[in-house]
Amino acid sequence: MPDPGPSPLQSSLPAAVASFGAHVLASTLAAGAEPVAGVAPVEPSPPALPVLPTGHPVPTPAVVSVPVPDEGAAVAAAPQASAALERILRGPSGLGTTSLHWGRSDAPAVAAAPDAPAPTGGRPIPGLYHHPVPEPDPVRVEELGRRIKAWALDEVSLYPEDWEDQFDGFSVGRYMVACHPDAPSVDHLMLATRLMVAENAVDDCYCEDHGGSPVGLGGRLLLAHTALDPLHTTKEYAPDWEESLLSDAPRRAYRSAMEYFLQATTPSQADRYRHDMARLHMGYLAEGAWAQTEYVPEVWEYLAMRQFNNFRPCPTITDSVGGYELPADLHAQPAMQRVIALAGNATTIVNDLYSYTKELASPGRHLNLPVVIAEREGHSEREAYLKAVEVHNDLMRDFEAAAAELAVTCPVPSVQRFLRGVAVWVDGNHYWHQTNTYRYSLPDFW
Repeated sequence: MPDPGPSPLQSSLPAAVASFGAHVLASTLAAGAEPVAGVAPVEPSPPALPVLPTGHPVPTPAVVSVPVPDEGAAVAAAPQASAALERILRGPSGLGTTSLHWGRSDAPAVAAAPDAPAPTGGRPIPGLYHHPVPEPDPVRVEELGRRIKAWALDEVSLYPEDWEDQFDGFSVGRYMVACHPDAPSVDHLMLATRLMVAENAVDDCYCEDHGGSPVGLGGRLLLAHTALDPLHTTKEYAPDWEESLLSDAPRRAYRSAMEYFLQATTPSQADRYRHDMARLHMGYLAEGAWAQTEYVPEVWEYLAMRQFNNFRPCPTITDSVGGYELPADLHAQPAMQRVIALAGNATTIVNDLYSYTKELASPGRHLNLPVVIAEREGHSEREAYLKAVEVHNDLMRDFEAAAAELAVTCPVPSVQRFLRGVAVWVDGNHYWHQTNTYRYSLPDFW
């Protein structure tokens, strides 16, 4: 496969804050430019995070702050849009910009050659466009792994003892530390980790291998969703609903994870998460319906389903885990919604590609992008897989281009930091899939 080469936009996200900070925004407004609709010029203060039950002290590094660049240099660059864009693509520099490089490596994006070595276990898919990331902090990984397992076992009784090796093999601590390197504390990381584990419990127990079935899936998902989006009913029937939240492991996990999340976030952040989980559940239902009727969707139909049945709820809470808030009006901007959707789509195709051999070896027929391309477009398994790699690469480049454009047109610190957080989540998600050799292995197509 030809090497697609690095994207020229790969460095735009960390650079955007340095080039377009608060001083640039003020200068632009002073010069008479129209502000971006719905943009507030001041970043809100981070929400206070209550002390959650831990039992053990955890390392708590300083909160990452958004630096303000030198005003003179920023103002000089602002009138020259093309020159400014060219400069920010080279990445931030100068006093105070080191903290912007939370997780993405300075190494260029790569489309790996077949013999490219992996940093720690596993290897990247040859030809897959991705960014290498630093190894996640082992101290945090260990502490997060200990605490999430204690939560799963002691607080919500999530799984029986014979599932323990699968829980450990998921390596959720390493996953979340890689995806959220800017989290101020392990408490913040636990917010994302509980939700991730709960989402996987619902997928496994309602949809997949651990008792899942498309039959009756809608009813189960609706009742589980009320653990995230509470039922408002009469006094007579409320106790029955409350009792139902403890009736199975997925609902117990949803309920507990959401309670912790509500303690640490704003109402708009919580409602944003509920909305994205409703999207996820709708995607589960579409895939379940196709399984029940044995329908193989067209490729575009499959990609439409994957825009809903995907990782979107995870990067969309990057500000919550980072200890700040992207205001609701900025999150709702169509350009931001496109960035988030493309990030979710690209990361989910990563899952399709790395889990390909695992799904082929599982009972029943699993839909994934290579399988659908092979079926609908008449390709061999190898040709379909390699085309799926190219679909991923196109999505990644569209994501990076959309994020870079938004970083330039909406120079607000909270927007810049959120874009950076989503980009780092995308990179961390690939790192976890690549290195999780307990779960994944690559097909022999190269």
